[in-house]
Amino acid sequence: MEKIGYLGPEGSYSFIASRSMRPQSKYIAYQSFPLVFASLTDGETDGIVIPIENSLNGGVMQNLDLLQYTQGICAVEEYTIKIDHRLVTKQGADITKIKRIYSHSQALEQCAVYLKKHFPNAQLCSAPSTAASLDLIKEDTDAGIAGSHLKREGLVFSPDNIADEVNNFTHFLLVRRGEAPQDVHTKKIYFSFTCRNKAGALLTMLQSVYKGGFNMTKLQSRPIKNTPDAYRFFIETEGDYALPQTKAALKQIENSADEFKLLGCY
Repeated sequence: MEKIGYLGPEGSYSFIASRSMRPQSKYIAYQSFPLVFASLTDGETDGIVIPIENSLNGGVMQNLDLLQYTQGICAVEEYTIKIDHRLVTKQGADITKIKRIYSHSQALEQCAVYLKKHFPNAQLCSAPSTAASLDLIKEDTDAGIAGSHLKREGLVFSPDNIADEVNNFTHFLLVRRGEAPQDVHTKKIYFSFTCRNKAGALLTMLQSVYKGGFNMTKLQSRPIKNTPDAYRFFIETEGDYALPQTKAALKQIENSADEFKLLGCY
């Protein structure tokens, strides 16, 4: 049976995405994203499901780095989930006396306005995942942020979504070992590149993307580790990787770049 790794525990949004993308697989939970990626490169899993971007917070930077620097892997499928954040407290707890609020750092950021308004003095504590935050609610003064699907006896979920934006979506990728499938038709192509730090260098690269006939759906930048004032650019475009002209256009972009990596075709 196919094994899919994800950021656990069971019930996390990564688990929901994994189950939706590969409903007949065996799911293996890991406590951190580096461990999720290591499970793939070490052969413990056949694929991994990772969040790559949130509509409120933008790119999940740790996973951008892991996707970039991990060799021999490629994203092959995408999936989007609407995120539903609820405040979770112990049954019978006085909500006005909450001192600590646990959740994944992304969830804490996505609820920042609500938390500042209602719990300005509470300590915000990072948890491995939203689902894991429920295990940290030990006292009446503890709270967590997690999805309403994680109902648990003895815990009370707020009736409303507390995210700063109700339309909050996270984009997930299924990543496998190996290179992009050569003959599988795709809708999108995801790649990264670097260019020289000089006037017009990025414009030249983007012109290469335009001349290749690609319609960009995403553009992000990320500082390059240990290289001050240098950036790597991540681009997602529409495109069918199975077509020879698509591969030729990508080759032209690669030839114009200082560094180039194909991250995914899906």
